[in-house]
Amino acid sequence: MNIRRKKIGSQTYLYLEHSLREKNKVLKKELYLGLELPPDIEKIKSNFLYNLLQEKYFNYFDQIKYHFADELKDMPPTAREKYLNYFIIKFTYDSNRIEGSTITLKETAKILEQGIAPLNKPIEDIKETEAHRQVFQEMMKHQKNLTLPIILYWHKLLFQHTKPDIAGKIRTHHVKVAGSKTEFPLPAELDTLLREFIQWYHHHQEKLHPLELAALVHLKFVSIHPFSDGNGRTSRLLMNFVLHHYRYPMLNIKYSNRDSYYNSLERAQVKKLEKVFVMHIFKRYLKEYQKYI
Repeated sequence: MNIRRKKIGSQTYLYLEHSLREKNKVLKKELYLGLELPPDIEKIKSNFLYNLLQEKYFNYFDQIKYHFADELKDMPPTAREKYLNYFIIKFTYDSNRIEGSTITLKETAKILEQGIAPLNKPIEDIKETEAHRQVFQEMMKHQKNLTLPIILYWHKLLFQHTKPDIAGKIRTHHVKVAGSKTEFPLPAELDTLLREFIQWYHHHQEKLHPLELAALVHLKFVSIHPFSDGNGRTSRLLMNFVLHHYRYPMLNIKYSNRDSYYNSLERAQVKKLEKVFVMHIFKRYLKEYQKYI
């Protein structure tokens, strides 16, 4: 994306310019900025790019949904179960590993498939591996709308055996994330913010595309940061609750991609650019399910 200057007579006009590839063609799109560079140019860039790609992305997402559904329909029940178990193992491993778990992917599979726990790993990490699968399965079975009580219940299941003092409880203290510039809300703000979050979800759930809704649910919830621990894991579960509810394949944020994931999340939070994180999720989703397009 470039800023182009167009001189007409003695006056210079500024335009935001971006090139898009459509099949074998390159199309140039532009947006008039004015005579001077606007102070909120980063926000304008984000919105411009998002609006350009929105229709293209949403078309791809819907192709993914229908082709994935066709593939699942043709699978024998045992193959579908195997696919889901594989996703649960990967999702549990990556989501916990991002938050500092020492359990490897192979150990996660042994814990969840065979009930065999590694001897040299913290019992807390083992129990949270087992609990994460339980919460995921509860999330998959939940047919009703998203509410704060169900979120608190999932959080309680996640930590009741390892951190019972915080399990399912809204924090009453200030929090910081090491290495992050993000400032999180004060405890006195949380009740209002959580109530507004649920209201926002109910108001927008039929207005936004499910992929956009899922990404924003993740971003908004983790930015509220209502728990002492487990905000990232809960947010990724909520993202997949939305995707599963609308019958889109779910998304695993891989531990190996954590740096770009965290960078887009922090940039969206610090600069108040939600679409930065939404676009990151869009691109990650397309890369994960490219074969269905």
